[in-house]
Amino acid sequence: MDLLRSDDLQAEARRTRDLVAAELAALGVAGELELTGATSVPGALTRGDVDLHLRVPADLFDETVRLLRTAYPIASPTAWAATLAVFGIPGTLPTGLAVTPVGSEHDVRFVTGWRELSGRPELLEEYNRLKREASDEADYEERKSTFFTALGRAGTAYP
Repeated sequence: MDLLRSDDLQAEARRTRDLVAAELAALGVAGELELTGATSVPGALTRGDVDLHLRVPADLFDETVRLLRTAYPIASPTAWAATLAVFGIPGTLPTGLAVTPVGSEHDVRFVTGWRELSGRPELLEEYNRLKREASDEADYEERKSTFFTALGRAGTAYP
């Protein structure tokens, strides 16, 4: 797996977030769009993709997902759950948009995990190590899931 330093992609990742935010506003999508994933954390290793997280009020989640299905292709269908929808966003960098209801299990997992990585260098080094040591994509996804599950247990809920 080819890895890059997030620092080299952060400006482009922020531009991507801003463009997607404008698209969402034009569609009438409510919610809070955040840059997340490795490109949101200085010093993180990344595969060169941009991860965005759209946090929507719980009562608007189903409506938001229906609307986004008309605008963007579905991505990672096996990852979808009652409180998680994932879309692919066309752009200069591969971009994924995860949509969650605020306060849901997936919302808390994303926010808590990336907040912890941003504030704790030892966790960031552990995350970078798991990326470097993954033997293939399946191994990486399994290691990453285990890592974020552990972070979620250790972290606190995010409003």
